[in-house]
Amino acid sequence: MKTAYFTAALVAASLCVAFADDDPPRTIDIDSFPATLVDDVVIPVPTEVFGVLDKLGSPDWPAAMRPVRTNVKVPRQRSHVALLLGATIAEGFIAVQAQDANAVKKIGRNVLTLSKAIGVQKSVMGRTGSIIEAADQKDWKTVRGEFDGASKDVKQAMIELGDTQLAQIVSLGGWLRGTEALTAIVGQNYTKDGAELLHQPAIETYFQRRLAELNPRLKDSAALKKIIARFPEMRPLIETPITPEKVEAVHALTAELVKAIE
Repeated sequence: MKTAYFTAALVAASLCVAFADDDPPRTIDIDSFPATLVDDVVIPVPTEVFGVLDKLGSPDWPAAMRPVRTNVKVPRQRSHVALLLGATIAEGFIAVQAQDANAVKKIGRNVLTLSKAIGVQKSVMGRTGSIIEAADQKDWKTVRGEFDGASKDVKQAMIELGDTQLAQIVSLGGWLRGTEALTAIVGQNYTKDGAELLHQPAIETYFQRRLAELNPRLKDSAALKKIIARFPEMRPLIETPITPEKVEAVHALTAELVKAIE
């Protein structure tokens, strides 16, 4: 079986390239999306999922943002740093959606700081400069591309250093922050079509398996221990039908876990 891993943007890190057509779809056909293969499971590409979400309404992306620190506090444990790095990159995409140039620049610098803490700063140094420059110019397409590239470069560097599981933890941090943002947006104006975007049991299964296989030395942070303990609660919440109550429950759970990461 091939080794598979998500970018930190899976479910929110490529937070939205708008569709070319002007008329929003009446329904969401998940099966029609471009997809990626993860452990032999077909997963819709997040860019397309969030493109549909934007077309269904007018999401209040600024309200979905978390406060961004000017200087991120670096955790002691590498696994915690990896979780925070993934969540920070995901926050970058949310800031792009909110078109908050100041937050984007802070996040770019924080990504570099966290990457340095786990020895992969060379993979993102150039991209950090591009993020800051593009944010000053409000070139959001370029900023999205650089955040996506930074995510891929960071995890590829970790894999080359033999830290595949740490790369998966980066992805997990991004998925949790992205899902928190997704549920915030869906909860703003609940529709069955929007809620259907949360029905991604294959992703939950993927991360549940990765958590079970983690090397014990990586389970040394309180944040990761809490995620391992609470993550099984996710499955029943993302099974259809996904009601407003389930959306609220997923948001509460991911918000609690992201708070533990931050």
